[in-house]
Amino acid sequence: MKRILIIEDQPQMRRNIATILEMEGYEVHIAENGERGVATARKTKPDLILCDVMLPELDGYGVLHALREDKETATIPFVFLTAKGEKTDLRAGMNLGADDYLTKPVSREELLVALKARLERQRAHDERRAEEVGDATGFNPNFDSPAPLKSLGLTDREAEVLLWIAQGKSNADIALICGMAEKTAKKHVGNIFQKLGVEGRNAAMVRALEVLSSRSHGLR
Repeated sequence: MKRILIIEDQPQMRRNIATILEMEGYEVHIAENGERGVATARKTKPDLILCDVMLPELDGYGVLHALREDKETATIPFVFLTAKGEKTDLRAGMNLGADDYLTKPVSREELLVALKARLERQRAHDERRAEEVGDATGFNPNFDSPAPLKSLGLTDREAEVLLWIAQGKSNADIALICGMAEKTAKKHVGNIFQKLGVEGRNAAMVRALEVLSSRSHGLR
């Protein structure tokens, strides 16, 4: 049973979402503010987090930042719930490492489709990484900066794009995060593959993880 954490300060919205998810067989945990949301995420290790942007005590961006800084929660899929629809807000969240956005009020169908797609994508991503990396003992990638990736012969922009590839982001995600057209992101990805001498994202991801890991740095 997949565990979903809902961090939402509006009781009615929280109850509605929880009811929908429970009826679909999810194990649901709830938190009514940001601070409690962080604590609950660290305790329950959910498979996915739904988090409102505007929260008391600690807003959604603060919640995301705290969880991405913690190795135990850093890779949990994170979906923002927001009443805002401005592109700048979307970019701000994605740049911090959010995986998706849902605009409130969200319909039952939209909610379930988004969650199932994100959970499936995370499962596939985990399987690909395990297959490509194999026994990753000693790997400790640091995603704070793309600078180390320039050692692969990449430009600043290409290194930034590869940093997000290493974190499993799609071309559409990268375009939103970096403020570029998806066509431009795709072109950067193609240039990266050519410079690295690889044919796909999985191989590029492994090269990036090697460079970003503490083990790789220790060999330099």
